[in-house]
Amino acid sequence: MAGLLSRLKGETAGGDAADAGVPVRAFNNASRAALLKSLESSDLGWFWATDAAGHISYISLPAAQRAGKPVEEIISKPLTDVFQAVEDSDDRGTQRPLKFQLAARNSIKPVTVEIDMGEGRSWWEIAAVPQTDDAGNFAGYHGIARDVSDTYESTRDAEKLSRYDSLTGLSNRHRMSHQLGATLTAFKASKRSCAMMLLDLDRFKQVNDTMGHPAGDELLKQVAGRLQRVLGDGVEIGRIGGDEFQVIIPDEDDRGVLGELATRIIQMLSQPYSINGLRAVIGCSVGVAVAPFDGIEEEELVKAADLALYSAKGGGRGAFRFYSSDLRDKASYRHQIESDLRDAVARDELEMHYQPIVDAKTHRVACVEALMRWNHSDRGMISPADFIPVAEEVGIIRELGEWALHSVCETIQEWPGDIRAAVNVSAVQFASDEFVDIVKRTLKTTGIEPERIELEITESVFVGDMDRALRVFHELKGLGVRLSLDDFGTGYSSLAYLRDAPFDKIKIDQSFVRGCTAEDNRNDAIIAAVVSLATALGMETVAEGVESKDEMRAVTEEGATHLQGMLFSRAIPGAEIMERLESGEFEFVPRGPEKYRAERRTEFRKIGLIHGNDRYNVFLRNLSKTGAKIEGLLDVPVGTDVVVDLGGGQLAVACVRRSEGFSQGVEFETALISDGADGLCTRHRVSPYQIEAAGRPLRALNDEAVAAVTSGMHSNTKSFVEVEISKF
Repeated sequence: MAGLLSRLKGETAGGDAADAGVPVRAFNNASRAALLKSLESSDLGWFWATDAAGHISYISLPAAQRAGKPVEEIISKPLTDVFQAVEDSDDRGTQRPLKFQLAARNSIKPVTVEIDMGEGRSWWEIAAVPQTDDAGNFAGYHGIARDVSDTYESTRDAEKLSRYDSLTGLSNRHRMSHQLGATLTAFKASKRSCAMMLLDLDRFKQVNDTMGHPAGDELLKQVAGRLQRVLGDGVEIGRIGGDEFQVIIPDEDDRGVLGELATRIIQMLSQPYSINGLRAVIGCSVGVAVAPFDGIEEEELVKAADLALYSAKGGGRGAFRFYSSDLRDKASYRHQIESDLRDAVARDELEMHYQPIVDAKTHRVACVEALMRWNHSDRGMISPADFIPVAEEVGIIRELGEWALHSVCETIQEWPGDIRAAVNVSAVQFASDEFVDIVKRTLKTTGIEPERIELEITESVFVGDMDRALRVFHELKGLGVRLSLDDFGTGYSSLAYLRDAPFDKIKIDQSFVRGCTAEDNRNDAIIAAVVSLATALGMETVAEGVESKDEMRAVTEEGATHLQGMLFSRAIPGAEIMERLESGEFEFVPRGPEKYRAERRTEFRKIGLIHGNDRYNVFLRNLSKTGAKIEGLLDVPVGTDVVVDLGGGQLAVACVRRSEGFSQGVEFETALISDGADGLCTRHRVSPYQIEAAGRPLRALNDEAVAAVTSGMHSNTKSFVEVEISKF
């Protein structure tokens, strides 16, 4: 302590103490020792010192007592073992200042450290100045310390409230924004990737409305717990408001892995919840974006993930989507649809088409499914997949649904025979208190026999108040209409509501029918089980999406009573189907391929093909997970290795397996994966860091930059001849 005492003596003639009028000589060594002892025992502050190696050489007795250890146990221990850095995940830099300052042998500015007390922990604030020996060499530290546990804990709790969601304990929007910004900045410097997911709960509002806000709060807590179990450690999870969640996944850019993770999240969150003895079922939609591919800065990446989420919700919910640049154009298109849809009924632009549902044995039409079509005056036919989700979101689906029901009843009233028509009912329509009255009024106004109308209901109507759903079903049956359970097995199936709800028919979703004859496919067992269950309950079954004759034979052998799909007919206008019926053409002959073929996307778009140092412009005709058909190059030898540029930084290594004239069939070295929608994508993409290394600015992927860095040095003579497809 001699060095520490000497710094407190201030005996230099003319020093600050003398200048201040303090009688320096009145303080001898004994007085100063007494002053130090008094200060140490007062708990206002303690003293400590280290040697040049960083080991504790002195600590005040009250400090050791406060730490719950004998002085002898602390002496000679490394300083960093006694004073431990405080973990602070919001700012990783604060975990290292003490070690950094010790290594630099700088003055230690006031810093909070953690003390292990054996059966508890406390927090002290320490500061110190470096010491030197007579030769000017570093000799250790002399420092002070004080216990700040009370203020630290209160400050920490206040900071936690400002950074964490009080309901779920997850990070809040502020903390997630800080974490994402800090991560992207650090990862950009170290050339690392970072994925982000935005999650939105589907039908959460229905739970809030039917079961109450306390139940909604409990549901959010359970959702948070499930997310933590699925995602595990090393992933940042936050609730950023309402029923929206955000996930930050460092060092992951494999879209195969991310797609599987998103699927697990959706499956986990879609399992039933038990809340105060009641059962609640919700869903989840997920949007995925990856830095630096989809954005470099925080705002850019969040916007990309938000567009992907919007696409997932617009595609029917309960799904995930990866961000792609064309989503910006789709968002603009969606705004145009929303604007025009409100006037579609008034302009008489909506019409109903009808797809036959045939008897499985006779192939005679027994029923038709009514499907809405929008023939826009400027844009032509607009897909229901584009406008139905918009109608649900903006709140006009009830108006459209009422119009559709009235239109169908009027139309089939004029049809010969007793053919029924199935009308789809959205969950939003079904939830309306006026729905039963609307059906009753429509039946009366049109004069249609109620038994000729089937209402197709999806399983989502059982979310929330199941008692109300069952009550509405029985009221509808009281009107004489038939009830059909649509898309069975794809949502929130429960044998309980099959037992209690008075359904006349179960529709087996096309996802089970498609490919049911393929090897190692167990869909046939699922179909058999559903048919057996329906038969036991006295219900008919419809196999949807039948497109090949082997599928037709398979589902018929399993006992399905009715079939529906392109093998028999597409959805056709009412006038066309009426002509057939009036002429007595009640049978629909199956026309289509003999065997199921793995789905291929028919396309016609320009893409790039790379061979050696040359880049060619070709056209993509169709695409599957394992290969593609391209056109635009003459006489490419079988066995030629190429790279197919599918756009958006997606490069697929491939080999030419078939070649005829200007058309080639290529097989991919690595299979493509689902993009969460109806499309396919590569697992990996060209990294913007690679593009930056080639001398271009670091920014999110764009096709121009990818084409520039993949063109290489063009050879004087290209290996293949490009042809104009339009000439053939």
